[in-house]
Amino acid sequence: HNSADTGVTATSARDGGVETAEEAVEPAEPDINELCTDMFEKMAIFLQGELTATCEDYSLLENMNKITSLKYMEMKDISINISRNLQDLNNKYASLQPYLDQINQIEEQVSALEQAAYKLDAYSKKLEARFKKLEKR
Repeated sequence: HNSADTGVTATSARDGGVETAEEAVEPAEPDINELCTDMFEKMAIFLQGELTATCEDYSLLENMNKITSLKYMEMKDISINISRNLQDLNNKYASLQPYLDQINQIEEQVSALEQAAYKLDAYSKKLEARFKKLEKR
């Protein structure tokens, strides 16, 4: 009598009532070879993917470095232009400085003339008042 659920083979009473079990058999050699081959193929695909991803990362970094380098070159050109323009402005200011100094001198002289005019006005009013006072006598 065979038991399909347990994999155990029962013997009849003439065998002495002893039950025997079939030994577990290892997979055949070709199956192991196929599994190893499959594993190595999948490992190769995995490693190829990892290497590809790493190469793509390096390519991305290289492109980012190139773009960054270009941006810095643009910024360098802009700063050179700004420096040149500032130098031009400084030169123009230096060329205008004598005129600005003259304007300051004229402003000081006008202020001094204004003060002198106020003093003259006050003095002429005093003289006029004295003259009127003398005229009344």
